[in-house]
Parts: sequence; C-alpha cells; structure tokens
Amino acid sequence: MPPLLKVENLSVEFRTENGVFKAVENVSFEVAEGEPVGIVGESGSGKSVTALSLLQLVPNPPGRITSGRIELDGVDVLSKSQGEMRDIRGNLASMIFQEPMTALNPVFTIGNQMTEVIRVHQKVSRKEALEIAINMLDTVNIPSPEKRVKQHPHELSGGQRQRVMIAMALSCNPKLLIADEPTTALDVTVQAQVLKEIHQQQTERNMGMILITHDLGVVAETCKRVVVMYQGKIVEVAETEQLFRNPQHPYTQKLLNSALTLRD
Repeated sequence: MPPLLKVENLSVEFRTENGVFKAVENVSFEVAEGEPVGIVGESGSGKSVTALSLLQLVPNPPGRITSGRIELDGVDVLSKSQGEMRDIRGNLASMIFQEPMTALNPVFTIGNQMTEVIRVHQKVSRKEALEIAINMLDTVNIPSPEKRVKQHPHELSGGQRQRVMIAMALSCNPKLLIADEPTTALDVTVQAQVLKEIHQQQTERNMGMILITHDLGVVAETCKRVVVMYQGKIVEVAETEQLFRNPQHPYTQKLLNSALTLRD
C-alpha cells in the first residue's frame, strides 16, 4: 500500500534581519496508514516547522517552503490554495498544538469553537454539531461535557483545555493526527493522562500519527518508528526498538545518553 503521508526533500526558510535562516533542509520521511511516528530533536531542530509545513501553516512572511513535495492520502498538498487547504485540514489531517490557550479563542465558548470546526467540515445543523461536540468531549474523558461546552477556555484547567484540543482535532475523523509537543504546558501527572488519551484515540481510530516531542520516553511508549532531526535535517530514521537498542548517529546517541542521565 502507498504511504498515507509522503514527504520528499522538504526545505523551509525564514527571512530575518540577519539574513535567510534555513529551518528545514531536504527532509524526507513517510507515515503509513495507522502508524504512529515520532519526530524527536532539541529545540530549533526543525520539528515544529516540518509539522506546520504539512498543512501549509508556515507563516508567510517571514517563512516559506522553498522546495519539496508533500503527498497526503494521494493529495499534492503544496499545489493547493489556502481555500482548498481548509477542506484538507480537519478532514484529512488535524493538528494538536503545544499551547491550547493560544489555539483556543478566549472570547468564545468551547461549544461555539467546536461546532464551528465541525460545521466547516461536515454538513450538519448547529444542533447536530453541538451533539457531536458533547460526545467528543465525553470521548476524551472531560467530565460533565454538557456543562463544559458552555464555558470559556479560561474556566477549564490546562489538562481539560488540551483535551478540548484533542476533541477538536478528532471531531472530523482525520486520517492523520499531528501532535506538536502536546503536553509542554502541563504538569507531569496530567502529561501522562493526556498522552495516554492521544495514544488510545490513535489506536482505536487507526489513524496515522506524527508525535513531535523532545521526550524519548514518550516515543518509546507510543511510536512505532522514530525520525531524529538535528539543525533542520533528518540524521536518522529507525524502528523505535532498533533506535533504542542500537542508535547509529552520534547525535541520536547523545540524545539517548542525555535521557538516561536525567533518569538516573
């Protein structure tokens, strides 16, 4: 079977006061249908820019995709207009962002924001969209979902807000889920709960998934394969078990050693 996602020679650059910064250079990787893939690397390695590029979300200016090809479920993503991309986002692929308070609008209720997303992608009435929203909040284990849809983001805890983001991302049954450091702003206990939720939904729905993280422990528990990035380039791609047992690239070895040192 052809891969669900195929990225070939993707390059992204940003224009700054100090000149052109190459954030991503000639990145190529694949994600199969139903496969969870981790992208790991330190801050500034190009992980998030790669993820944003997949849905044409790199801010332009100052950034721009300079070369490459992104094929998602047979669709040539980079050939699509922003209007066409609105149909692709949500239906084919959805993204969970790092900080829900920046992704959620503080002015509108959770219900308003969720129903808006659902109605953009599904031909349903406002009442039906609200029912879907409540069911999705229940699916991701938010207590009293009928009450939560009437609340604003600031009235929810950090973990609940992140679960709302998961519910929104899943509400249109995408084939690919992109989770960009989805637990950065949460405490350790809540992190584990949210990651378990994401993993469970990915497995039950048989979605392809890209999990972007600096936490190798999360990758070990969640992902089938790992893409290692360093300074905008991919330096290693391997099955998770193989990567942990026998890392090939010196940077990967340092990442693993750092993780082990922190745990000790």
